[in-house]
Formats: sequence, C-alpha cells, structure tokens
Amino acid sequence: MLFTYKKNTLKLQLMKRLLLFLLLPILVFTSACTCSTLAQSNDRVIKTPVPVRPAGQTDVLQLRAEPIPLVRIAFIGLGMRGPSAVDRIININGVEIVALCDVLEENVKKVNTRLEKKGFPKAKEFFGDTAVWRKVTALPNVDLVYIATDWVHHVPIGIQAMKDGKHVAIEVPAATNMDEIWALINTSEQTRKHCIQLENCVYDFFELTTLNMVQQGLLGEIIHGEGAYIHALQPYWNSYWDDWRMKFNQKHRGDVYPTHGLGPVCQAMNIHRGDKLNYLVSVDTKAIGNPAFLKEQRGVEVKDFRNGDHTTTLIRTEQGKSIMIQHNVTSPRPYDRLYQLTGTKGFANKYPVSDYALASEAVGDEIAKNHENLNAHSFVPKEVKDALMEKYRHPIVKDIEEKAKQVGGHGGMDFIMDYRLIYCLQKGLPLDMDVYDLAEWCCLIPLTEISLDNNSAPVEIPDFTRGGWNKLNGLKFAE
Repeated sequence: MLFTYKKNTLKLQLMKRLLLFLLLPILVFTSACTCSTLAQSNDRVIKTPVPVRPAGQTDVLQLRAEPIPLVRIAFIGLGMRGPSAVDRIININGVEIVALCDVLEENVKKVNTRLEKKGFPKAKEFFGDTAVWRKVTALPNVDLVYIATDWVHHVPIGIQAMKDGKHVAIEVPAATNMDEIWALINTSEQTRKHCIQLENCVYDFFELTTLNMVQQGLLGEIIHGEGAYIHALQPYWNSYWDDWRMKFNQKHRGDVYPTHGLGPVCQAMNIHRGDKLNYLVSVDTKAIGNPAFLKEQRGVEVKDFRNGDHTTTLIRTEQGKSIMIQHNVTSPRPYDRLYQLTGTKGFANKYPVSDYALASEAVGDEIAKNHENLNAHSFVPKEVKDALMEKYRHPIVKDIEEKAKQVGGHGGMDFIMDYRLIYCLQKGLPLDMDVYDLAEWCCLIPLTEISLDNNSAPVEIPDFTRGGWNKLNGLKFAE
C-alpha cells in the first residue's frame, strides 16, 4: 500500500514537471506580450509637440521690468467686461487712462463720458472696425494694453502690443489653441514684456486665504484639487457682440472655459514651481441645452453642436497629484466653481458650502479653544472657521480688503486683481501670474477637444517652461 502511494506521488511529480516544461514557453511568451502591451499602453498617450525655444530667448520666470511709477493704460474691448475694468482701475493711484477702443462707437463714448463725470481727463477714442486696435498698440505713450475683446482677437492684439513695447493683460481665456499659446510665450520671452491672463478667481478671498493656509502647511500636502465653471448662460447669450461665444461653443468640443476652476488649484499645487501638469483625460455628455436654446429662442436648429452640456477632465501631475475640472454653461444649476483641495491634514471647500475640515492636530489651541472634538469628519464650527479666516488672511489683501469690497467686481476680487497688476508694474516686481500660468490654464481648451475626439484618450500636457518647471521653489507673491 505504501509502495503504491509513493509510486503514484512520483508519477504526479513527473507529470507536473512535464506540464511545466511544456507551458514554460507559453508563459514566457505571454509575459513578453503583457510587457509589450504595457509599453504600448504608455505610448497611447497622445503626444503634444513642444517647439524648440528660438535662439537668443530665455524664459520669463520671475520676470522683472523697469518700474513704471505712472502706468499709462489703453483699454481695447468695451463690451461686457471692459467698462467695469475701467471703473475699477481709476480707483488705483498712479494710473492714467490714455486710450479707449471698441468696434462700436457707442461703447467708447459711453465709457469716456463716465470718465469725465468722475473727474478724469477724456481718453483718446478708437472705434469703427475690428482692425482699429492696431492704432492703439502703436501709441507711444502707453505702458499697458488691457484686452477685453472677444476671444478671437485676444492673441493678435496681445502679440502686437508686446512687439510694440507694451505689457499686456488679457481677459480669460487668453488663448484658445496651441499655436496661440506658444505665440504668446515666444513673444513674451523675446520682448521681455509681461503677458498676464486676467484670472480674477485666484484673488477671491476664500481662495487667497486657503492658499495662505496651504503655504503655511495647515492642510498638509495637497494631493487632489477640483475646480469648475458651472454657470447657466441663457440670460447672457444674446449679449455677446456678434454672438462670438455661442459660435465658439458650437464649433468646439471640450472644456472651453477652464481657467476659473483650474487657476486656483494650480497655484495651491505650485504648478511650474516644483510640479507640472503631465496629461489629461476628458469625457463629455451629448449636447442638449444649447441646441434647445437656439431652437427655442432663435428658431435655429443646429444638429452638429460640438460642446456637450457637461465636460469632466482629469489631470495627473508630475508629483503624483490629481485634478478634476468641470465645464457646464447650460444646465439649470446654481453657479459653482467647486474649488476643493484635499490635503493630508485637511480639506477646503468653496461651493456650495464655504468651509474647512481639519485633522484635530492641525488646529492650534488658540483657535480650537473649547472645541475639543475637532476632527476631519465634518466641517469646523463657524467660530473656528472665522478664526482661521482671520489668522490666515493673505498678506496682499490686508491693506486693501475693505476698499476692494467697496469698489467691487465680483465681490472685490476683480479689484484685487487689477490692484496687484498695477502695484507690481509700478514697483518693477514679478507679477503674481506669468505667461506660463496663462498657457497651462488655457491649454485645456485644445487638449480636451483632442482627448474627446479620440474616445477620451489621454493627452500629454507640455511643459510650457521648456525645462524650467522646477526652477522655482513654490509660488510666492512679491511684496
């Protein structure tokens, strides 16, 4: 009996070895195929070319220009955003409004009348066609060109203004395709002129306070961020000159307005200041709301409307962090920019509830006081939040917060944006945002469209600094 057992065991072992011998080539082949598939999978990221930096030019990281004690400004584009910008700027000392420009004469006259009523000299007027701006950028007595036109004209005006020796500030989004983005970068690097995108949302009080908390380490390391532009535009579609915004949405798929959501998150993550955006993946819904608006309000049936009702984009960074950005301008939802930061020690949330959740050890005794049960499972009590907002109020707003709220502009953040721009120009300091921020925040427009048109394939986000993304150690606003 024992002999039979040993004989059967030996036979079983021999059969196992023979089976392994026969299967080994198959296993090796399968393993090789798996590795090959993984390599191919990495290659499936759609590459985005980075043009070689032209000879003789260098990056404009921390660019400083000669101080301009009196900043002479020309405004181009006086439709929906331009007039309010003029109203804000005149509340800043050391500025002069030199020129006003728009396609429509009535827009220029209206703003000039408001200037005169407020005791300011009448500015030189330019109007009549879509090329009249060229006369403005050529003016010799202008330091800054402030551009608030339709999106199509942002880049041509910005490039020519820099070539004509002016700094430029461009409304969002400053550029809508990769050629435009690289053209702005190259022109800024060649001319050594500032090219800033007028992204006001990074100056909202909650975002600034939270940024200071992040920089002070209160939230730990930020590993995930979320942002959005969710804003039903039905009441505004008919207000855009020549219907330019609806036309853009009709022709383009993807997140066509990403900067409000992406900008504050990128600042908190030190993008191109120690980290960089690596690739994105985007998905969208079908288009229903805007085609319905066109049919119901204008009697126009559009069957090939490109921009879906809701677009969601995921981004991965070099340092292993993630970002989610959403776009929706048609659904009946409350206005929402999301703005969420997830850190290793805490969480910040702007919409729909503006509050913080913090690990108990992250909150100092002087703030916690009698709140012994603070934990990250719920938002902190109101009095703790108020104490945090006061303690971590960002230094750049301490002296101008009240004036910002009085002057206004989305609750004051627009005035802070303008104030900081003028302040840095007057002092010869690096601006809070640079042309690479502009590029990173705008590139979602063309790159999400590429992802969507390729079945949500991952698309590479280029290093717009061309190798300088980790030269700076974190974001620092000049004081």
